Amino acid sequence: MTTLPATIENHAAQGVLALRWPDGSEARITHARLRALCPCSACRAQRRAGIEVEADNAVRLAAIEPVGAYALNLAFSDGHRRGIYPYEMLATFA
Repeated sequence: MTTLPATIENHAAQGVLALRWPDGSEARITHARLRALCPCSACRAQRRAGIEVEADNAVRLAAIEPVGAYALNLAFSDGHRRGIYPYEMLATFA
């Protein structure tokens, strides 16, 4: 079972999503990095084809929505909103 973050904070001005886990570890991930690492099928297919998913440093999170008790659906200011980021994946950025 995946552990839920104790806190999820969006630092929009800095372009950083901060997650604190129950064990005290933290993950601070830039919005641009999250966008570039999007796990949706279209972005995965692009990476499999050898094409990097590029994200402008100015991209920001437009919405953060929980997906059950296992992930976040992140929507970005560039209009991309199909990425479901499992907490297990986000924890690897700690």
